[in-house]
Amino acid sequence: MTAATASQARNAKDAAVSAFANIEAYDLWANSYPPLPHNPLMRAEQAALLGLLPEVRGCRALDLACGSGRYALLLQERGARCVVGCDLSAGMLARAPLAHRVRADMSRLPFAAASFDIVVCGLAVGHAADLDVWMTEVARVLAPGGALVYSDFHPDAARAGMTRSFTDAAGQRHELQHALHDLEAHIAAAWRAGLALDASRELHVGKELNEPFSGSEAFYARWDGLAVVLALRLIKP
Repeated sequence: MTAATASQARNAKDAAVSAFANIEAYDLWANSYPPLPHNPLMRAEQAALLGLLPEVRGCRALDLACGSGRYALLLQERGARCVVGCDLSAGMLARAPLAHRVRADMSRLPFAAASFDIVVCGLAVGHAADLDVWMTEVARVLAPGGALVYSDFHPDAARAGMTRSFTDAAGQRHELQHALHDLEAHIAAAWRAGLALDASRELHVGKELNEPFSGSEAFYARWDGLAVVLALRLIKP
């Protein structure tokens, strides 16, 4: 086994273990997780993702790893004719105010091929155990000419020491585990799945992420210029 193969095996094992921990964490988080961007980073991420979103009126749309349904609601508002929210967390899915909700692993989707014209996935792909498997599965359910628009936490932020975490109602802090994928890894996985990169954006502290909040002066001084979110639009020919 080569060093690269050994590293991949460890990453796959870690991701498999993390998935169960993350499901529990999201179920715990669900009661206080509204269907809207509830912090400055999420608001900056949503603005970037919506900037990449094509016209969805009349489309069949999937909000993948929908959580409490924030993107599904926006897709409905923009005129998508059918919107499905899909998440593995039963707690999060119960919070989503949607007519069509499906509980499923985002790498093993219970949908026929070419079921959707648009797939949106916000800040969740890092929870996938295998980026290639995830990308191939999304490509399978995406119709020809369709678009995958998604975001991920930027690996540079994790390497700099940022973590994904939340505090529960009892005041306990929980850290979510998240795989790191550079832009090149996303592009390569997309190519192998038959998708093509159409556009991408990086969000940086102090630039796209610049909303003031309690303690923001110290935050922006510490992390100034750091890339924190990666957003992409892929097309299925």
